Amino acid sequence: MELLVKILVALLILFVIKVSLIILFFYSEIRAAQKRDPAAKNFFEVLFLYPGLHALIYYRVAHLLHKIGMTFSARFISQLARFFTGIEIHPGAQIGKNFFIDHGMGVVIGETTIIGDNVLLYQGVTLGGTGLQQGKRHPTLGNSVVIGTGAKVLGNILIGDNSYVGANAVVIKDVPPNSTVVGVPGRITKQEGKKIDVSLDHIHVLDPIMQSVEELEKRLEELEKRK
Repeated sequence: MELLVKILVALLILFVIKVSLIILFFYSEIRAAQKRDPAAKNFFEVLFLYPGLHALIYYRVAHLLHKIGMTFSARFISQLARFFTGIEIHPGAQIGKNFFIDHGMGVVIGETTIIGDNVLLYQGVTLGGTGLQQGKRHPTLGNSVVIGTGAKVLGNILIGDNSYVGANAVVIKDVPPNSTVVGVPGRITKQEGKKIDVSLDHIHVLDPIMQSVEELEKRLEELEKRK
């Protein structure tokens, strides 16, 4: 009985140390999740229950191992993360600060992906490659980019700072900063140089094709009135 108590105490101490280290090294990511997800009730809910944060923790460890050449161990950890969280992040990817994956199930981030600071991904996002070529073959995301639910960003392309990719869009070309991309294939609409709010919901995005149709309809109405 005394031995069991000692084991439980030791496990409790290890748990407290682990949680303390996570809070120390991932405090800004936890706060970022709180700011971006209205469902996040408190700090500890994010800490213990958010798969996006857990996947990021696994990734940071795997990335460190990948950098020192322990590629098999790194991939093993990334596959563990995929099993427990439903999120697959290759340990070779480069991810900046305050990264947040909302919900996260089905997110895939490829090996040569580069992600800037303050980036937000929703569930079902793929940052993938095209073809079998070696070298840089996955996207680069600038700072404060938002990728909507189910969107696919494919190939060695650049998504500029403060841009928003709408839900289920398929992006295969570079996107300039401060832009919104919608549709299949992705179509770009500028946002007048204004930063896009990371809280922008998935249904209120500008579609450039619909804008053109609406402008044509207005023009036709004006011409009919002149008759």
